[in-house]
Amino acid sequence: MMVTTATPAETRTILSNISWQTFKTMLAEMGSERKNRLAYDNGILEIMTPLMPHENSNRIIEGFVVALCEEFGLEFKRAGSLTLTRDNVERGGEPDSSYYIQNESRVRNRENIDLAIDPPPDLVLEVEYSKPKVDKSKIYTAIGVPEFWRYNGSVLRIYILNHGNDGQYTEVETSPTFAPVPVKEIPRFIQETKKNGEMKTTRAFRAWVRQQIAVSKS
Repeated sequence: MMVTTATPAETRTILSNISWQTFKTMLAEMGSERKNRLAYDNGILEIMTPLMPHENSNRIIEGFVVALCEEFGLEFKRAGSLTLTRDNVERGGEPDSSYYIQNESRVRNRENIDLAIDPPPDLVLEVEYSKPKVDKSKIYTAIGVPEFWRYNGSVLRIYILNHGNDGQYTEVETSPTFAPVPVKEIPRFIQETKKNGEMKTTRAFRAWVRQQIAVSKS
């Protein structure tokens, strides 16, 4: 009998009783040229190190987001794992990917983003094959990210920020940025890359997006 073991997609390390100032100091000392990503909430620091399955999914989804923006004629700015912190709420995180779309023109020529004066990214993505120890939704809610995607290796979930009294995320079926394209079908195309390759699958994805847009206009 052959036993198969799943390859881990990421590793997560937790540090407790970390002050906000210690977190900010760690960010500064570790610099931006690093592989791991940090998340901080209420004294808990999570250090996530992406491995190949994690990073591959992240990059494939980024390619699809770029294709979507191009097919919709939306200008965009890729901000990657931009460090998102706000001193007034003492929460911070580094998404797997982040994008300025609706607010792209406001940050187009910005080399450094300061959330005290600049808007947060319009869309952030978290790839979570394993369960995070820090709730990223609380971080991105506090920072005011309008749209939040989560991919767990099989399902893509889409959340939008409510601007009402609760100010929490609501899961939705369709991304408001890319409606009416059902982007929750992206995992199907991620699986196709393993059989057909990324270039061929991206071409198929573009054709599918164009078809969805055409059907909605007919």
